[in-house]
Amino acid sequence: MEGKRSKKRKRAKRLKFQKEKDNSPAVEEIDERKEEEEEEEEEEEESSDCAFAKRTKSQGLSKSSTFLEKMKAKLSGGHFRMLNEKLYTCTGKEALEYFKEDPQLFNVYHAGYQEQMSHWPEQPVNIIIEWLKDHSPSLVVADFGCGDARLAKNVKNKVFSFDLVANDPSVIACDMSKTPLDSSVIDVAVFCLSLMGTNLASFLKEAHRVLKPCGWLLIAEVKSRFDPNTGGADPKKFSKAVCELGFTSVFKDFSNKMFILLYFKKKDKQTLNRKEIEWPQLKPCLYKRR
Repeated sequence: MEGKRSKKRKRAKRLKFQKEKDNSPAVEEIDERKEEEEEEEEEEEESSDCAFAKRTKSQGLSKSSTFLEKMKAKLSGGHFRMLNEKLYTCTGKEALEYFKEDPQLFNVYHAGYQEQMSHWPEQPVNIIIEWLKDHSPSLVVADFGCGDARLAKNVKNKVFSFDLVANDPSVIACDMSKTPLDSSVIDVAVFCLSLMGTNLASFLKEAHRVLKPCGWLLIAEVKSRFDPNTGGADPKKFSKAVCELGFTSVFKDFSNKMFILLYFKKKDKQTLNRKEIEWPQLKPCLYKRR
């Protein structure tokens, strides 16, 4: 602004000198027009400088915001990986006690879980929802490891939703190996990406206990956990163990590249199995640092 005033004073002196030299109205008109043109050019330059300064500041803020968002995402991703590994390497009881001490950690885990699922082209829970819609709405369902109870919110069936923390009024917080259900009261037991824990066999035993004879057991799991070539379990051996528990294998779906679906039915008549069931070790689904 000071530079602009100085230039105006110089032009005024120059104009006064020119007037004294030549009092012609034409000269005066030309000088005034020149002055107006110079002022317009200066205003355009100042406006351009101001716009550039604002743009530079905005870009600086944008870069700063992007950096903070990246740092938050990195920290959040680190927490998720830690919690995910914890759930795969402890028992259901230990996991329940862990989240009881700090229920907020469960929210951190599920935020990371949802972010991972957002990259999947298809969600296994949606396939299970469609399966239930193709069957009678009178079937009573137990959702083991329900998360945000998405299954219960999308079907007409009566659904008992179980997980380690009750973030929704419809969810029952418990150790999935010891649900509060009576025996033989459920028509469909669902494990959707929830066979996590060193005692996952006890979760399936609990499902067998609460299912009615001929009740359904639906399992959706990450495909890599059932790939023997990469350290996963042999799906045939896993199915054999489930059948020895008291089920019949009905259908296996390996068509999706991200997950597999296993469909079993509880046997109508149970035989006493005195032999210890050999459960194959399911590979933990651990996410790499990005």
